[in-house]
Amino acid sequence: MASEHYIDNKKFFEEIVSWKKQVKVAEEAGDLVPQITEYIGECFILIAERLSTRPNFINYSFRDEMVGDAIENCLIAAKNFDPEKSSNPFSYFTQITYFAFLRRITREKKQDTIKYKLMEAADAKGELAAMLDPDGSQKNPYAAHLKLTENDIVNVEPKKKRKKRTKGSTGGGELF
Repeated sequence: MASEHYIDNKKFFEEIVSWKKQVKVAEEAGDLVPQITEYIGECFILIAERLSTRPNFINYSFRDEMVGDAIENCLIAAKNFDPEKSSNPFSYFTQITYFAFLRRITREKKQDTIKYKLMEAADAKGELAAMLDPDGSQKNPYAAHLKLTENDIVNVEPKKKRKKRTKGSTGGGELF
């Protein structure tokens, strides 16, 4: 039993191949690169919208920005799709969309960290938090945010990549 897919990968591939041929002809003639077809654009939008509804992305308040970034990245990367290497443009553009989402989330987390540090610096004595929550019950979520210390704020710097060990290496210096 075949399942219904929201994008016809064969048609999507044919459209991309046809558009890539037009791009090649235009580049050889020294003309401007032709616009993508309406179908390809719709596929980019569908991929981004559908991926944004997955459980790991749905609750972000900046979902629209994530979708916009993903569509922009797909438009930029459309020229890089190589039909000789892959006949699955759906997978290629889904990966581009996924990583565009991750980049947007990282950017937004950095901005949140900056906002929280600025709020904390502006209210170093805790006066604003005390005004928002005079009885100390912390029922006001803004008061709880303002009471954060610098150690409570998560550092969103990217983790350093570890070097991969080659086969047979011990990962350290010589023992003898």
